[in-house]
Amino acid sequence: MEESLISRYKEALKLKDMDADIYSPLVLAYIGDAIYELVIRTKVVNHGNTQVNKLHKRTAALVKAEAQARLYMLLEDELTEEEKAVYRRGRNSKTTTMAKNATMKDYRMATGFEALMGWLYLKGSMDRLVELVASGLSKAGCLDGGEKETEGKTGI
Repeated sequence: MEESLISRYKEALKLKDMDADIYSPLVLAYIGDAIYELVIRTKVVNHGNTQVNKLHKRTAALVKAEAQARLYMLLEDELTEEEKAVYRRGRNSKTTTMAKNATMKDYRMATGFEALMGWLYLKGSMDRLVELVASGLSKAGCLDGGEKETEGKTGI
């Protein structure tokens, strides 16, 4: 299924083949942020029809920098050396902005995580991307039966 989806994107949008390794870490994080949020939104919406505000709160809690940093820490031992290198490139990239509700450490780790997600996506490794996200959510207790509820907020 993964190959056909990516092939359909390429065909329908007339995309050229890309080498994910040539993109800057911040470009990888840019696309990785979007694809990770799409995966999380899909997971959240799958719990059933509910108010959009509630969906947004659940999603936001799982895509914020702190949650992404924690997810990376839960997944670190599962990553290949190549995946760890992509993460480090993203984490160590010099950014000019920072999320207002994140520590610098969490923001940098989240940027590395997003770079990894973007790299996997551009390489056409959606199976691996979803495998890692599912494993991290499972380890955090957010995969089975919905997300954790802590003080009215969903989070890892």
